[in-house]
Formats: sequence, C-alpha cells, structure tokens
Amino acid sequence: MSNCRFLYHNGVVLEAPPVATFLQSLPGAYTTTRTIDSGTSFLFWERHMKRLSSSIRILLDSKPELLFSSGSSSRFWLNQMAHESSVYDLVNGSMSKAMSSVVVKERGRLCGEELAVTVLVNGNAEKLSRLGDEKVVDCLDVWLHIGGYSLGVGEKAASLALVGSGRDVANAKYSDWVRLRTPLEKFRPPSTTELLLSNDGDHLLEGCVTNFFVVCRKKSSSGSLYGESLREFEVQTAPVTDGVLPGVIREIVIEVCLSKGIPYRERAPSWSERELWEEAFITSSLRIVQHVGTIKVPVGSLEALACTKPEEIEWKEKRFEEGPGMITKLIQKAITERGIEEGFPLKDLYD
Repeated sequence: MSNCRFLYHNGVVLEAPPVATFLQSLPGAYTTTRTIDSGTSFLFWERHMKRLSSSIRILLDSKPELLFSSGSSSRFWLNQMAHESSVYDLVNGSMSKAMSSVVVKERGRLCGEELAVTVLVNGNAEKLSRLGDEKVVDCLDVWLHIGGYSLGVGEKAASLALVGSGRDVANAKYSDWVRLRTPLEKFRPPSTTELLLSNDGDHLLEGCVTNFFVVCRKKSSSGSLYGESLREFEVQTAPVTDGVLPGVIREIVIEVCLSKGIPYRERAPSWSERELWEEAFITSSLRIVQHVGTIKVPVGSLEALACTKPEEIEWKEKRFEEGPGMITKLIQKAITERGIEEGFPLKDLYD
C-alpha cells in the first residue's frame, strides 16, 4: 500500500495509483473533497453527496455508458431513479468501513495535514445482468481513493490558459472527462496551473477541474475597486446552462455573494471585456478559492490552435495585481467560516 494513498472497495484495501490514473481506469460519477481541522471533519460532505446523486441521475438518464462499462445495456433504467438518500447511505456505509478499518490505523502513514477523498460510484455490469426487482442503487459500486493533502496548495496565484472547448454532459461530474481532457495538456504553457474552456474563444466557461470567476468593474464605473462601493462591481461566472459543472464551491460563492450584498451575475466572462476585470479566482473542493495572477488566451481561434505546434502558439495575456483582491479575500473568509459550520465530523460515520 502506498504511504500516501490507498483504494478501498468492497471491504478490500488496494494499492492506489495517482487519483487521475484511478479515474481513467473506471467509468462512473465521482466527487472529490477533503477534510478540515486536522482530518476530523469532511468539508461540505452533504453537498457533495447531493451533487454526486445528481451526477448519477443525469448519467443514468442521458449517458449510461459513462456510468457503466462500455457495452452495458441501458434498457433497465427506464422509469428508475437513484434517490439521493439511497446514494448517501451507500457511500456513507463504505466510508464508515474505510475510516474505521483503515484510515484510523494508517493515518500516520498518509502524507499531509488533511485527507483528500475521491468517491467514485459506477455501475456493476454483473449485478446489472441479473437485475430483477432490485433498486438501481443495488447495481452500483463505491470506490474510495484516499490520500494525504497538504494545505497551502491554493495559496499561490493560479496561472490560467485557454486551450479547449466546453465538455459534453457538463452538469455531471464523471471520470471519463479525465481521459477526454488529456489531449489538451500538450497546449499547456510553462508554469500554467489550470486550463480554461470556451466554445467561442471569448466567453470563458470553466477550468478543466475548476469553476472560473471574475470581479468585473461595471461599465458605468471608472474608478478602482479599492476606492468605490462594492455596488460598482459584480462577480461573474458562467451559468450552468452554458455547459459548466455545478461545482460545490461555485454554489457557495453565489450564496456568499447574496448574503454579503456582493453583486453577482451568472454570465460567462468575456475576454473582450478583460480591461474591466479587477480580480479573478478559481474554485474547487481542494483549493477552495484560489486567486488568479495571469490568464493567457491564444492569438487566433481555438480551431487554429489545434493545428499549431505548442511551441509556436502566440498568447495574449491579462495580469492581475499580486495577491488576492478585496472581494476574493472576503469570499475566501466567508467560505472558510461556512466550511467549519457545515463540517461533517468523521466520528459520525462510526456512530
């Protein structure tokens, strides 16, 4: 077993590859979160279970091949649903066994102050073949990838680059996306930490593994963020209907904006309006909120990018002031507080 990670499946502890390799090896819906308070609570666990259940339902309804192995029949799924409570019980049952039988004993061997946990739920083709009166959830398997996570990963400024188009079935989080996004890596400029997606080369949708936000100065305002009211600015992010993942932290950012009186609009940030951008940040369940230092967009179209040698790509660049901006810091602080409020104690899994 790796000193820093392991897999748990059906009561068996398995050798764990890196999480990306694991996700490419199995179809399924998944979610990733981490612990807080030195590994004593899961961050936004119930929200993750809700989103995982939603992803399963979406895949069952529209792309069952992304949940089951290739070739599995989808005819059984007519009029069937994977209820949120059933998925919650299924995952919590596996997590309880993993935590009590393995993690507690092996905690000292896991590198990092916290634990990073990826929960993948996929269809069991063998169970599917003999499906009778069972519920959909009875044909699902749970895989847990657990490893150490070191804090501070999201504290440095992120460097972003636009390299590809939006993904299919974006409102579900599924493992095959890890494989599908691999060809984009050849366009990654040096020192770039996240790759952005857009369908038209102007409206920025999301990152490959993050949601994307900008703090935009309203066109009627001409001043700087630090000398004006928050009402002169708005937080912008692409709406889910544009084809982005409804990320857990994305949802909380919107809630924070509402509660703090920060104007926000679900609108894909337009690169052509970048001179109005005062701040930018990306969100994920591991990095939470990470401020952006630079954004690069290729000169020319995304279609032309595919025909260009990576070393010959020319880039336009937007730079932001060093360090997180005022609104980014306000959102970071509020989400940290919510994380503590909504923390799911690991001990509850054993009770």
